[in-house]
Amino acid sequence: MRDPREPLPALAVLSVLSADWGPLWPDILDDLAPVFGECDFVSDLLDFSHTTYYDQELGTPLARRILAFRDLVPQERLAELKLATVRMEKSRARPDGSRRVNLDPGLLTQERLVLASSKNFPHRIYLGKGIYADLTLVYTRSGWSNQPWTFPDYATPQMHGLFDSLRQ
Repeated sequence: MRDPREPLPALAVLSVLSADWGPLWPDILDDLAPVFGECDFVSDLLDFSHTTYYDQELGTPLARRILAFRDLVPQERLAELKLATVRMEKSRARPDGSRRVNLDPGLLTQERLVLASSKNFPHRIYLGKGIYADLTLVYTRSGWSNQPWTFPDYATPQMHGLFDSLRQ
């Protein structure tokens, strides 16, 4: 039997999804720093047309940015990062309570991309405090491997290439 060991720290990544980039963007970056640390990668705006799931709440046209942060974090911080982003989403909500931005944190390691979620599904592992871990992508010798539940936009060659670059 092997003694338990702490896993290596991971790269914190964040998906920022919105139709309202102009007024939101600079403040989001400022508010992320105390929680995530210094942001050292911001993707270009990426088309988000793989689903209409968020259209009614967030508006259209939707675009996404992927962010990554300089300092690696302990993997057990994933739930804490998600709870912080939920607070940030609520602080930017419209008067009716609907979100203007969707902030989805995740952890990138050499072998996987795990996203945090507040929604339970059979393939998600409960982390505590209402937060689940979603094993979104697995890295193998041949590159990124999608799972049956991988979100369509994360299953694209564009996203695989982005995460390849961050993985390096």
